[in-house]
Amino acid sequence: MRLLQPELSSEKPLAEVTVRYSQAEKTLMEIQQVAPEPAVFPAYDRRDLQAEMDLFGEWFVTKLLGISLDSYEQQMLQQLHKDLLDSAADQPQVVVHKDFHSRNLMLLEDDSLGVIDFQDAVVGPVTYDLVSLLKDCYLHLSADQVEKRALAYKKHLETSGTLNKTADQEFLCSFDKMGLQRHIKVLGIFARLSLRDGKSDYLNDLPLVIRYTLEAAQRYPQSQAFYNWFIERIEPLLPNQQWYREWRTATEVGREQNTDGTESL
Repeated sequence: MRLLQPELSSEKPLAEVTVRYSQAEKTLMEIQQVAPEPAVFPAYDRRDLQAEMDLFGEWFVTKLLGISLDSYEQQMLQQLHKDLLDSAADQPQVVVHKDFHSRNLMLLEDDSLGVIDFQDAVVGPVTYDLVSLLKDCYLHLSADQVEKRALAYKKHLETSGTLNKTADQEFLCSFDKMGLQRHIKVLGIFARLSLRDGKSDYLNDLPLVIRYTLEAAQRYPQSQAFYNWFIERIEPLLPNQQWYREWRTATEVGREQNTDGTESL
């Protein structure tokens, strides 16, 4: 038994990586077909999603970077949160693993896929686990590949009856906004893991999470104010952080993209 993460690395041939992502998506589809029994799976509701996003302001912005949010900044974040919460609530609600990523997927001896760390499963937005897989905080998949795989998965959701017929851009918007909620949360969680729990290695994954966060925020009018604020207020402080790498090209830890788009060790 071994982690799936190395099999999805950018060092692997794309054909092999594609097979593994397909395998993971098939497993995810099986999870989402499980009956969402309230007695078994608690609701992943607005209160929970909001509490997660609040970690960003407390732990990443204030405790890690030393910034005190003023009233305008707090209001801006509240408006962003509302839009992300509304988007999440509008999605079909299914069983959600909640941490469906490469470090919780295991390749077994028969080459089948095992899933661990499922004790926090809930009922929540249909795109949540898909975002966790395709915008993995520990791995980078190109934007083209993410979109291609997300839309292919959408077709499976429509075929299964989990999702009504939906325009591609509408689905991608829901997917991106779900990712924005998740990655805002993760920025806070990784900062907390370092500052409170002494697990400083998580800080090395922040540049990739920042990349996912800002790439999604830049795409939509509702998150443009957040994007502009981050670039103007937060980005100038990042080079002073020991863990910082240029977020625009951040991939896996220890691997960066050169300006010509190629990768170097």
